[in-house]
Amino acid sequence: MTGTGANGFLTREQWEEQERQWLAPWAMRSADSRGREYPDPERPYRSAFQRDRDRVVHTTAFRRLEYKTQVFVTYEGDYYRTRLTHTIEVAQIARTIARALRANEDLVEAIAMAHDLGHTPFGHTGEATLHELMRDHDGFDHNHQTLRIVTLLERRYPDFPGLNLTWEVREGIIKHMTEYDRGLSAAEYEPDRAPTLEGQIVNAADEIAYSTHDLDDGLRVGYIKPEALQPLAVWNTALQNAGIHDQALGEVDRHRAIRRLIDLEVTDVIRHTVERLREAGPQSSEEVRALGATVVGHSPHLAALNRELKDFLFHRLYRDWRVQRMANKARRFVSLLFQTYIDDPRQLPDVVREAMDRDGTYRAVADHIAGMTDRFALEEYRKLFDPMVNP
Repeated sequence: MTGTGANGFLTREQWEEQERQWLAPWAMRSADSRGREYPDPERPYRSAFQRDRDRVVHTTAFRRLEYKTQVFVTYEGDYYRTRLTHTIEVAQIARTIARALRANEDLVEAIAMAHDLGHTPFGHTGEATLHELMRDHDGFDHNHQTLRIVTLLERRYPDFPGLNLTWEVREGIIKHMTEYDRGLSAAEYEPDRAPTLEGQIVNAADEIAYSTHDLDDGLRVGYIKPEALQPLAVWNTALQNAGIHDQALGEVDRHRAIRRLIDLEVTDVIRHTVERLREAGPQSSEEVRALGATVVGHSPHLAALNRELKDFLFHRLYRDWRVQRMANKARRFVSLLFQTYIDDPRQLPDVVREAMDRDGTYRAVADHIAGMTDRFALEEYRKLFDPMVNP
């Protein structure tokens, strides 16, 4: 998209016109957004989805992602993926796919930047534990929690709660679906329809980032040995594409192999999504949603190879005894914090106790714990249970 106005700058209206000219028929145009829940005039130099992305980036919840982990807890090393680095990597992969498909990169980036805001400390173990603790109080799901954050919990504007994001970004959040995410459908987001193509792109990018980057971290820490990957066809293809023949896999070769693996995954998604789009023939974003089924995804062949990789990671990394030991610690941390707060809310900050009047004790406590970083939760645990640490 090129071209500027008479004054040498690009207005929002001109940007929206360029979207109409350049984006594919199946892409979501910012001018066609269903808008925001509360009156909130758009800005002269940013599209609606650009504003959404910017609002997400400036939240407290986004900054906390730096110290929320995926597999390895923060004190195990400062070079492993966190929720923040994962989010950035998902956004990068998603934008690559979106550009190739002539989808709306700004909408893709806004959804990608927001998609993990609702995660608890200690990765999926923290979420599973909190869900179990909340089983009699509507449970806990990080997609739903993300929606709570952007519609209620973040308080940054005087005229409305939350961030007042566009309908399309909120839909992309609540319909975020991967193998690791249950994906929720609220009535107000048309549960019988698929998300936009942009929302589907983020889902695919999340899957790619998870598998490839967890594999990278597993190799780096030594929990996965390079020779153990020899039976995996997708890994051997990546090595072949990188021209790597030494199974010892030094650091530079590991980086090269992971890059080739990501390239293999992204290329397959682009090519086979194009095939599905040509076959379905949608002429608008609404027609994509009306299909009901997802059109963004891998070919059946690579999907089968990825199944082997995911099964490998499940057994050789996520179920590694050292990872399980930390997971068991995390369950105890979250469970003890939760029960202590429930039993005696006087130990909670004033703002949390005020939220109890609005949302109930259990939900307010769940919100408080979900918002913690790994290191904050560990420090809180010490303050509550170590008599030698000041409260």
